[in-house]
Amino acid sequence: MTTAKWIWRLALSILLVLGLVAAEKPKGYHREICQYRKGLHIQSMSAYHNRLMAVRQQMLIRASLLEPEIYGYILPSTDEHLNQEVAERDQRLRYLSGFTGIRAFAAVTSHGAAIWVENRYAQQADGELECDWEIFLTSGNVTVADWLGGHVHVDKRIGADPHLVPHSQWIQWERELEEKLLKLVKINNNLIDLIWGSERPETPKHHVIKVHPKHFAGESWQDKVKELRRRLAHLGCDAMVITSLTEIAYLLNIRGNDIPYTPVVKSYAIVSQDDVFFYVDHAKISLGIDFHLRTDCFNEYCVKIKEYNQVWSDIRTYAQKWKRVLVSAPCVQELGASEAIYSSMPGKIVVWEISPIIFMRAQKNSDEQEGMRRAHIRDGAAICTAMSNMENRFGTEQWTEEKIKYEVELWRLSQEHAKNLAMRTVVAYGEHSALPYYISSNVTDIEVSDQSLLVIESGGQYLDGTTDVSRTFMFGQPTQEMKKAYTNVLAGILHLTQLKFPSDLKPSEVDALVRSMVWKDMTDFPQATGHGIGSFSSVEEPPISVAYGKNSSFHFKQGYFFSSESGYYKRNDFGVRLKNVLEVVDTGHTHPSGAHFLAFQDVTMVPYEPKLIDSTLLSAAEKRLLNEYNAKIRNDVGGELKRVGDMQGFHWMMTKTRHIREYLPEDEYRSALNGASGGPTTRCLIFMGLLIVLSAILPTQS
Repeated sequence: MTTAKWIWRLALSILLVLGLVAAEKPKGYHREICQYRKGLHIQSMSAYHNRLMAVRQQMLIRASLLEPEIYGYILPSTDEHLNQEVAERDQRLRYLSGFTGIRAFAAVTSHGAAIWVENRYAQQADGELECDWEIFLTSGNVTVADWLGGHVHVDKRIGADPHLVPHSQWIQWERELEEKLLKLVKINNNLIDLIWGSERPETPKHHVIKVHPKHFAGESWQDKVKELRRRLAHLGCDAMVITSLTEIAYLLNIRGNDIPYTPVVKSYAIVSQDDVFFYVDHAKISLGIDFHLRTDCFNEYCVKIKEYNQVWSDIRTYAQKWKRVLVSAPCVQELGASEAIYSSMPGKIVVWEISPIIFMRAQKNSDEQEGMRRAHIRDGAAICTAMSNMENRFGTEQWTEEKIKYEVELWRLSQEHAKNLAMRTVVAYGEHSALPYYISSNVTDIEVSDQSLLVIESGGQYLDGTTDVSRTFMFGQPTQEMKKAYTNVLAGILHLTQLKFPSDLKPSEVDALVRSMVWKDMTDFPQATGHGIGSFSSVEEPPISVAYGKNSSFHFKQGYFFSSESGYYKRNDFGVRLKNVLEVVDTGHTHPSGAHFLAFQDVTMVPYEPKLIDSTLLSAAEKRLLNEYNAKIRNDVGGELKRVGDMQGFHWMMTKTRHIREYLPEDEYRSALNGASGGPTTRCLIFMGLLIVLSAILPTQS
């Protein structure tokens, strides 16, 4: 380092230190429970406190064998494949802190510990974490670099496991920490694994890989590999390292249960023009998988199975002959490859591109399309059965959010071809329904009555499809305000199903159509309107994301499936949320520009709540769309309910999908429209009252 640079760095360090001394440390989420017990623990020398102390010891003595100790450690909640929901043995953040949510990361220093969570998990984190922990929101204005800058002296090292951090996130943290005169370093021996030791759960022995049959997948894995190779050649790549578990499951037509809610196998894959390598625990391989992947032959369409951890040595070996290798970049929900994968080969050969598999998988073939429709019919029948049973027993049993969650999950998992849930079931009642990101748990569970609205968001994994649905119910009588809010949300959902549009329309431009009905009342909902959805795969699948203000170069294509969601949230009172899955279909017509005209059609088959619908706020066209939707439910879901002999669910469904009049006579329409301020009957009563008053006054004046 030159003298000038050394002087400049020294001056900058002095200024930064002075600034840190003068500046107040960042403050996070207000923890009322910890307000009067700062530095004290909920339990004296609890397990979580001991683990925090053990990590601090590891930071000093075992962080690295060759370099100085680290003064801060960043721990994400993801696993080596950057999944948000992870296997029990990969729940490192939960083991350290006790936090059971997802999409979080923590930072630990010698005298502090902080965690960053999404809004929906803030209340849960406050209830689960001890007072050792500060809580910050990932959407807030305090970054991990800001916090570490206030807890660690300059020129110190901050460690993180590169296997758990996306390359793009690593670059961002590295840059932000450098601005605080801190250095981010790779710690390949995960500190949590070191202190977890023999207590760390083993990989379950019964997690055997399953073949996803061709009549569900629609095409063979060999055809998919052939198409992938064609796309890699177009990009000028010799090979691709695949780290996304959903991409591997799709490509090889396999499924598993290695992580919650998504039917995947923990593995890596490398595909070149000559070879297909599959890196997985050999204990999961059966004879059926050997036969399916043709492991006994030696051509370009035979899969060579290797041990899971051998991928690292193979990457270093093959990188010597590869000229260009594709490593996945982020794409909407997919975080791309980890920093460990990216840095395991020379940067000059790495092609940092979005995985071609994302676009192959998003456009469902005819078998997958038909499977998605069938799965949603059975899923609709499950919701009808669950809700009819609950309504029938509501007056005689006590219900809570968690009990309703169990009821919905029970009936969904009893359906034909049902394999698992697709997401954490959300049941939110009353003021909880007014929280857009609420996640129900044992910590936040409350009793459900007939005085407010109940929001249920859930989904299922079936062999032939994945479902994702939100509905809002009420067991009592709603207020006019509730009906207006629900009807406006419903109108936005209905509007999308009647849209015909050219195929070059961006998904973000569709968002305004859904939000327009809630915007007119000067309100909005914070979550994205929609996201792609897989077929017996992830409930959130790129590349589609319907969210205004977010630029996207991706477009809808025939065969895409995505969710359409709208909501209304009145703080501390009630909330409304509705979500359907839609299919993108080709109308057969062409735009003057040459683009195809596309349209959407509902795939979700779950009734809306008629007592919450104010028909006077819907146009005749909207009522017609609602009647058409209800007729389809009566035909498709009704047939399924009769097939399984559930007449109670059938009658519940028929009641909820009754035909509504699309046109009202003028006097009835005006009466309904002015009901709140006085219709014809009210006006007659007022007129008669005035006559009585006048008749009493006039004789007195004479």
